[in-house]
Amino acid sequence: MAYADLFWIPLGAGGHSVAFNGRVFEYLAAAAHHRRRRDLYHAALVAEFGGERYAIELAPSPDAGEASRGVVGTGPVGSRALERLRVFRYEVRCWRGGAIPDIGYAVGGPVRLTTDPDVARRLVVLAAQAPRPVWGRDEMHAGEMWNSNSMIAWVIAAAGLPAEDLQPPGGGRAPGWNAGVVVAHRRVPAPRPRQVGGSSLRSSASP
Repeated sequence: MAYADLFWIPLGAGGHSVAFNGRVFEYLAAAAHHRRRRDLYHAALVAEFGGERYAIELAPSPDAGEASRGVVGTGPVGSRALERLRVFRYEVRCWRGGAIPDIGYAVGGPVRLTTDPDVARRLVVLAAQAPRPVWGRDEMHAGEMWNSNSMIAWVIAAAGLPAEDLQPPGGGRAPGWNAGVVVAHRRVPAPRPRQVGGSSLRSSASP
């Protein structure tokens, strides 16, 4: 059994402060672009191959027990000068046998990206190699801020899957998604899989 699934989780699901901050952000963004407000989503991945299951996401760093959450790297939030303070630090998790805490809130169910074990393995390997620029800023010059969605989009696109075709449900938005796609495409191009989903997906790109 092998697969990789994408989950769209409403921003701030299970946490009131993040949800409130997200609503304020979207209100200001919608006003600036003269459009209606839209629901915001946080992306996460679950991949399984070789009898092992991995939960992949970018999240705040709550405490020093990083090994217990499968943390493969950390980065600064807002400013590199503040990274030494845990509240201004995020972590990239690729948690073997772990779980996405708010996956029960995911909208639309899992989006099956692949059933190819080589592609699922590549996603896991790439999670540890994802860029870790300052969260909330455009250090990568990709046209929008880097955040949790950027990391997931980068992993998917760098694995050779068509991340630019993936959209959150119900006309919602995933801020930062395009930044990950843009940065991933700066790598040496990989052969594109023929589709999203199905065992025919293959890519020879090395992570």
